[in-house]
Amino acid sequence: MFEQYKLPYAYDSLEPVIDALTVETHYSKHHAAYTKNFNDFVQKAGLEGKSVEEILSSLDSVSDVAIRNGLRNNGGGYYNHNLYFSTIAPKAGGEPVGILAEKINAAFGSFAAFKEKISALAAGQFGSGWAWLSVDKNGALVLSATGNQDNPISLGTGCKPIFCIDVWEHAYYLKYRNMRASYIQAFFDVVDWNAVARLYESAAR
Repeated sequence: MFEQYKLPYAYDSLEPVIDALTVETHYSKHHAAYTKNFNDFVQKAGLEGKSVEEILSSLDSVSDVAIRNGLRNNGGGYYNHNLYFSTIAPKAGGEPVGILAEKINAAFGSFAAFKEKISALAAGQFGSGWAWLSVDKNGALVLSATGNQDNPISLGTGCKPIFCIDVWEHAYYLKYRNMRASYIQAFFDVVDWNAVARLYESAAR
């Protein structure tokens, strides 16, 4: 049974960057629904006991198209939102330090350049989707964007995501309306770079 990530902060604690109603709706409605539906499809597919990463990386092995699509959409929604909510926090923001900062500087030239590149990917995603910072098989950092609830795992890239920006409208529309770029710019003020650094260290082993 897959469990939804438990928020260690209150719905209103990310304000003014993300308002309480958006966090509550995003988490208790959208994320909760993905979690429930994913568990239902896992049961239908007979995939109990496998990790979400194993399921998403082997979707082609599921012959039933409806079940495969259900696993892709809801499993992606479950995984993506677990990562999203676990890498933001109150009183966060700033810049990464230590090994993650070094890797970002090496890969993109500077934190400012990294921020510009991933922000452009997020802003330029047509329709709903995500922008990603991932670790490839060689331990290098890579950027990408995906539509809907796809992610680097479900697309078979071999990369392990460590940070994401959700650009589905439900992530920002109540506060920012159609100003996606404003949401993306403000979003970095709630990023927990310590959490991202821990994920990097785990993925790079």
